[in-house]
Amino acid sequence: ELVKLVDPGVKAWTPVKGRTNIVMFVGLQGSGKTTTCTKMAYYYVRKGWKCALVCADTFRAGAFDQLKQNATKARIPFYGSYTESDPVIIASEGVEKFTNEGFEVIIVDTSGRHKQESSLFEEMLAISTTTQPNLIIYVMDASIGQACESQARAFKSKVDVGAVIVTKLDGHARGGGALSAVAATQSPIIFIGTGEHIDDFEQFKVKPFVSKLLGMGDIEGLIDKVNELKLDDNEELIEKLKHGEFTLRDMYEQFTNIMKMGPFNQILNMIPGFGADLVKGASEAESMSRLKRLMTIMDSMSDSELDSREGAKLFTKQPTRIVRVSRGSGVTQKEVQELLTQYTKFAAVVKKMGGIKGLFKGGDMAKNVNSTQMAKLNQ
Repeated sequence: ELVKLVDPGVKAWTPVKGRTNIVMFVGLQGSGKTTTCTKMAYYYVRKGWKCALVCADTFRAGAFDQLKQNATKARIPFYGSYTESDPVIIASEGVEKFTNEGFEVIIVDTSGRHKQESSLFEEMLAISTTTQPNLIIYVMDASIGQACESQARAFKSKVDVGAVIVTKLDGHARGGGALSAVAATQSPIIFIGTGEHIDDFEQFKVKPFVSKLLGMGDIEGLIDKVNELKLDDNEELIEKLKHGEFTLRDMYEQFTNIMKMGPFNQILNMIPGFGADLVKGASEAESMSRLKRLMTIMDSMSDSELDSREGAKLFTKQPTRIVRVSRGSGVTQKEVQELLTQYTKFAAVVKKMGGIKGLFKGGDMAKNVNSTQMAKLNQ
């Protein structure tokens, strides 16, 4: 049911290669709109598109400086003005300049506004009329909660919102408000922002989003991240996963890999039944510290313990091992026991993954794995 709510059944607009595609961003103040403009431009640049940014936000002090700084860092051409106060003129000039220079994706950032500010809505409409965008994107902050529906509806009533981007999904907000925004605009979510870094930006996939919304993890996203890493031992790990094998040493190695994968809490939240325990109420740094503490405990285990297929059962059979490891790592026996509990949960997910034949074929997982199989991983 939730999947139906988030998916309005409208095909998302996509840019056409070799022609000018104008995208206009609208949204509330503080929604992360300016940062998201750069993230989207960077996303397309990495895929081989010629992209540029236009700052038509003359309302917020420092808006052009922010876009200029972001764009320069990402090496993306930009246009704006410190002297012109009319955003419609800036937008028009910027779009004309980059169109003449053969840019394929031109992203126009507009002033953030509230639904009560009618003058700013008129300005937004004027920019839209002048630049004739192929797509208008409504940027929504995941943390604003119930207010998002009325705000989204107000934007939709003034301009033709064709897509939604949900930002700030790296915090405690799980993005339930996205449901209301989609319902209000009847427009598909196309991307989500998952952190502060320029590459903390990913294409929106309905089922993984709903899984995370319900606290069930995101196996598909996790495997995508593992494949992106192209780790040297990836093939060996995948062979083990196929057979449902997973030792304490494997978990140690995967903890090391998790640290390389990107936004830490985001990765942990993808693991069903695992991330919630480790990340609950913790900052990125605190979660990293917790993970390193678990690795310190494993550093005090013997090779035979790390490589045993019995895993946690070995310690249950011989409790003196727990005593020895706790002394060696300088932690309590309870903490060693908690590590073994986390391992048992992780290993259980791996065993389920091993029983799903299409999971590690590569390519589009939606074609390899059906919804019933994916649901098994999240049980």
